[in-house]
Amino acid sequence: MTGIKDDKSYIKTLLKIAIPMMVQNGISNFVNLLDNLMIGQVGTNALSGVAIANQLIFVFYLVIFGATAGVGIFTAQYKGKGDDDGIRVSFRFKLVFNTVIAAICVAILAFGSPFLINLFLLGEGDPADAAETLKIGTSYMNIILISLIPIGITQAYAGTLRDIGSTKVPMFASICAIFVNLTGNYLLIYGHFGLPALGAEGAAIATVISRFVELGILVIYTGRHPNLFPFIKGAFRHFSIPGNLAVKFFLKALPLMANETLWSLGMTTINQCYSYRSLDAVAALNIESTLWNLMGVAFIAMGEAVGIMMGHILGAGELGEAKKKAGIMRRATVICGMVFGLIMASISYLFPLLYNTSDYIRGLAAGFILLGALNMPFCAYTHASYFIIRSGGNALITVLFDSVFTWVLVVPLAYCMSRYTDMSVTWMVAIIRGTEVLKCLIAFAFVRSGIWIRNIVK
Repeated sequence: MTGIKDDKSYIKTLLKIAIPMMVQNGISNFVNLLDNLMIGQVGTNALSGVAIANQLIFVFYLVIFGATAGVGIFTAQYKGKGDDDGIRVSFRFKLVFNTVIAAICVAILAFGSPFLINLFLLGEGDPADAAETLKIGTSYMNIILISLIPIGITQAYAGTLRDIGSTKVPMFASICAIFVNLTGNYLLIYGHFGLPALGAEGAAIATVISRFVELGILVIYTGRHPNLFPFIKGAFRHFSIPGNLAVKFFLKALPLMANETLWSLGMTTINQCYSYRSLDAVAALNIESTLWNLMGVAFIAMGEAVGIMMGHILGAGELGEAKKKAGIMRRATVICGMVFGLIMASISYLFPLLYNTSDYIRGLAAGFILLGALNMPFCAYTHASYFIIRSGGNALITVLFDSVFTWVLVVPLAYCMSRYTDMSVTWMVAIIRGTEVLKCLIAFAFVRSGIWIRNIVK
């Protein structure tokens, strides 16, 4: 009976961490859905241009995520150890590291975005549509770049708060930013209340404003509640990072940042392969991914919460319990994936009707949505496994499991199918997403081996 009570206690704690992230991500993705619908009313080219630009921004997000998460492994274990000084130093490192990375990404995208966006426009389609899509995507990107450094700093704050188990404050900040973004979209995309109708550029301006709002809330709230967040006390006084810890943080963050970068570039390359076969696939996949992101919030938040809890367990030295608790929490994550996958499948043919686009694109999107729904439980399993493996700081296993798998198997498969076969884009998507089953088997072997069970803050 004691074991069952302990299991229930861990699930309760897991949900306490995960539910605020589910709420935050759910509202965020619901507003992204409304954004897509608003931009989609402007036209298919606007929808595709913004989707391609956001695909490139997606790479930036994951670079920042990897950098923050790499140091966050230490933060979570410092929390389990009860070491506020360690949390404070890791927070400082995140601030510096994320700002530098964001500045580099701004420089790359400011000069390279026209070339990169054009890579998605090389497939079959009307050259006039491709030219308009390029123009819209580039102008959208040039405005969004203003938000990248604030996003990097926001992730340093929000990541640290999540790593110590405080997920409500990032949720509140994100919700406020979301509604600012939604209001800005309504005013600026269509030009209400005497404001100019800016289309996709209006959506970009609203996004930039919302990012500054989110950062402001996090900075002010955290700074005014030092009793709740002891790490913020003196965080900016005598700002310094011990050299030995900086090296440890960097060496742990670099592989994870490289992994997230390579994985996101792999996903971008795969999407480029789909677009090579059909430009219509860009719009259809954007419709599908909007719904998939909304339905996937449960298992994605559960997976991140699993990583945080496993970090606390390992940091507290409870190594013997780690594998058992990992299995319990992973099963809970898969159940979330199954439930929301069923919901997604049930509305697969209704959801595309919300978009102002052709019947052909709606049909493509419906097929992609069904495939995404079938794949969701497998994605939930690999997602939770990824965070379990990462919690012990073994970067090599993480890289092998994630980005090496993507670049050695999935990217070459997508490239060959797009260039050397006459296969329909729907079958391409089905085969590519089917590789997640193989990844589940690899995840099972890695987690069961226990090689990831390590305390790195002793």
